[in-house]
Amino acid sequence: MLSDNTPVKPPNVQALFDLLTQVKQSDLPRFKKQLLHHKRIISQLKPSDTSAVTKLEQQAKHLSRMAKAIEKSINEKQKKLQNVPKISYPEGLPISDNAELIYQTISDNQVVIIAGETGSGKTTQIPKICLALGRGVDGLIGHTQPRRIAARTVANRIAEELNTKLGEQVGYKVRFNDQVTSQSYIKLMTDGILLAEMQKDRLLRQYDTIIIDEAHERSLNIDFILGYLRQILPKRPDLKVIVTSATIDPQRFANHFADKSGKPAPVIEVSGRTFPVEMRYRPLNESAEQGDSDDKPFSSTEGSYEGKDIISGILDAVDELSEHPNSSQGQGDILIFLNGEREIRDTALALTKANLPHTHILPLYARLTISEQNRIFKPHTGRNIVLATNVAETSLTVPGIKYVIDPGTARISRYSYRTKVQRLPIEAISQASANQRAGRCGRVSSGICIRLFSEDDFLNRPKFTDPEILRTNLATVILQMLALDLGEIGNFPFVEPPDNKNINDGVKLLEELAAVDNTVNSNNSHTQLTTSGRLLSKFAIDPRLAKMVLTAIDLGCVEQVLIIVSSLSIQDPRERPHEKQQAADEKHNRFKDKQSDFISILNLWQYVNAQQKNLSQNHFRKLCQREFLSYVRLREWQDIISQLKLTLKEQKITLTSVYYQFSLTDEANSNNEKKQEATIPDSLVSVHQAVLSGLLSHLGQQDENREFKGARGSKFFIFPGSALAKKPPKWLMSAELVETSRLFARMNARIDPLWIEPLAEHLLKRSYSEPHWEKKQGAVMAFEQVSLYGLSIVTKRKINFNTIEPHTCRELFIREALVNGDCSIKEKFLAQNQSLVASIEALEQKARRKDFLIEEQQLVDFYADKLPETVICQRSFLAWWKKSKQQNNELLNFTKEFLLNESSNELSSKEYPDTWQQDNLTLPLAYHFSPGDVDDGISVIIPITLLNQCQDEGFDWLIPALRYDLVVALIKVLPKA
Repeated sequence: MLSDNTPVKPPNVQALFDLLTQVKQSDLPRFKKQLLHHKRIISQLKPSDTSAVTKLEQQAKHLSRMAKAIEKSINEKQKKLQNVPKISYPEGLPISDNAELIYQTISDNQVVIIAGETGSGKTTQIPKICLALGRGVDGLIGHTQPRRIAARTVANRIAEELNTKLGEQVGYKVRFNDQVTSQSYIKLMTDGILLAEMQKDRLLRQYDTIIIDEAHERSLNIDFILGYLRQILPKRPDLKVIVTSATIDPQRFANHFADKSGKPAPVIEVSGRTFPVEMRYRPLNESAEQGDSDDKPFSSTEGSYEGKDIISGILDAVDELSEHPNSSQGQGDILIFLNGEREIRDTALALTKANLPHTHILPLYARLTISEQNRIFKPHTGRNIVLATNVAETSLTVPGIKYVIDPGTARISRYSYRTKVQRLPIEAISQASANQRAGRCGRVSSGICIRLFSEDDFLNRPKFTDPEILRTNLATVILQMLALDLGEIGNFPFVEPPDNKNINDGVKLLEELAAVDNTVNSNNSHTQLTTSGRLLSKFAIDPRLAKMVLTAIDLGCVEQVLIIVSSLSIQDPRERPHEKQQAADEKHNRFKDKQSDFISILNLWQYVNAQQKNLSQNHFRKLCQREFLSYVRLREWQDIISQLKLTLKEQKITLTSVYYQFSLTDEANSNNEKKQEATIPDSLVSVHQAVLSGLLSHLGQQDENREFKGARGSKFFIFPGSALAKKPPKWLMSAELVETSRLFARMNARIDPLWIEPLAEHLLKRSYSEPHWEKKQGAVMAFEQVSLYGLSIVTKRKINFNTIEPHTCRELFIREALVNGDCSIKEKFLAQNQSLVASIEALEQKARRKDFLIEEQQLVDFYADKLPETVICQRSFLAWWKKSKQQNNELLNFTKEFLLNESSNELSSKEYPDTWQQDNLTLPLAYHFSPGDVDDGISVIIPITLLNQCQDEGFDWLIPALRYDLVVALIKVLPKA
């Protein structure tokens, strides 16, 4: 053991600095920062410091751990350098012919744009070219895909081509599944994963190369990533960025990544389609081309192309392809693009009725089960006619397609500034989309594309589809930008900046969720995250759903709300095959709750969990198939719940729950029927309140036409598939408002409007009417009206007006309570003042004039001058007066001189006596000045006991003050002669 005087040798920090040249570049900044920190601490230690020895020992331990981490990084780098897989490029792929050019261009530039059609091989070969450049050693080659299935399949394909096992040298990461190791060179992932990683790795240090694939899709995620990469590139000169796209406006991406001198990034175009496609234009009439009719089924009448509806045009196009003079062109699969599921069903019915020989009609849309989607990939005899939404335009390649029939329309999601909801109108597609559709044929041989619109129509269409950022609510992007401290969204380098209206609406939604605070001063306005907003950004779900979770934390029902929000994050696991809709509905109706579609979700969850515990995996899969439930989506539902629970755990938030039990037994069902009145079960009220907190602009109040009045004057109807459709409640909330032929509320629940006010306090508009003094309350009361986005929540609620308009309350208190005496105050000054005022008013009655007493406002002003501003009601007055009267108990006393007008003369008691004398009787007089009333004038008050003693003489002489007027009146009636 060292003695106290033995000097301790400082650790050799420089030796560790020297090793940094050998570590992976992705680790270098972290190691360098830590070493500088320790070096600074060691240099600041003084020999005279008695604790220096202990501190040096602590630093030695820290540096020892760092040395091991540095050694590990060096070893990993050396191992990766030694184990780079052998790279070769498949023959026949257009990208392979351009590999050398791409290699050199990536080597010479920080950003490269590669444009190529589907089938060019860019997705699988570019990561290998990067690997050949030595990338993937100092950091990963990150490769983003818009969809999870693509991330997995592309990773698998690249691993096969490199003769390596998936999850080793080539890995992938999607939500809830991370197959990347320290020995991985290439990492496939969804663009959402890369977005999430930005939170913890601001400069994306773990990557030395990032490939953004399918950039032409211009999703919200892709546009945000492209803007983010442009911002960090100057700070990461070692980072290579490759943007791959179909041949749709690649120059826009090149300009986006222009260098400081304005020179665009280089663009390499690679051909993809190797066979020609013949374009045929077969226009329909204008109304048929629009095809926007959710309320009417498609017609299948026959006739020529001109003047036909879409289905008739499709049937004619199929006939034309089948009867082509060249028999070889008359065979092959046909891909027909349609707007949605209903159009697909109607077209399938028409094609089936046509009895086409050796033909299989196959639907293809997002809600199909996996097994139904897989039918299009299976080998077959005869001809397949695939009826698809625009999912087949870019998301999914249908094999063996020789012909395409394109009506030229699609449902395109657009955010409405007016109604603040996402619309799904049917619109004419852009030229780029039409060309993408045509490109689906001609992959294996020459193809034909029949467009059911004219060439002039095509040439007059916009060249490109608006990117998602221009047609969606930006709340999620703004939230992430604020969490990453990227500044105002208006200054962010998007490929195409969003409209200011859209930005404002995104901010307003975050304000609705209490996620941001807009502080405005004379210089500028700045949007800042609230504490709640920063926590919202931790959840990888829609901000509305995250808000529900945060409210559930306060209400103690986190577990149930996690089940609901996770369900709302995925595609509905309840399947409804076209040919078995009734059977599916019967199975699904077991879980329905007439008051809440959210309770239906909880019921389904409890049932599925119970079955899964009792059955083997194989038997559970079979049960899902029998009961029309998607096993894959149920697993995804469970995975999201697990991920959200992990997020809560990371934030040290306890998982709370309420008691609710659902059973499918007959007894339970009968009980449920009895209980399902117009209320939500007590145990689930807090759950619905939590859900409501995220849906404050998705409320509705039913009118007499069974239509619902929504936020900001919108009108909507309950979607027929909702459990509330048959018997709509007075008030409801909806998780989804989507406009097709009309605005529909899709996932709904009955609510009590009393729930709204405490949740929407920051959004409510309050107005007040009829402020008035109430003696019983001793305060000014008024009626309050409360509204949220134009919906009247409270109509006429009586409230204390003190805190609303204290100035008005002060004036009314003084006037009504102190001046008019309408109060229960028992103070001496008030009694004296009232008595004095009464005496002056009595003089006015005698003199038959109203100008003796000063104006009421002067009395109000008297009190107002004496009372402090804080006195606004009886309670505050008594509290103040209790102290003030000890100093001057006559402070509030009136005087007769103050009350009398200056022009008023004192009345003589002789002229205006208070009594009337008749013989020995003295009778009191009452003066009343109210012309027109029965008691106007002077009345002699005769007690009933003295009535017989009175004579009817002398009363006509009046009082002395009026005798002059009496004499004049008598003279005027005398005869003139």
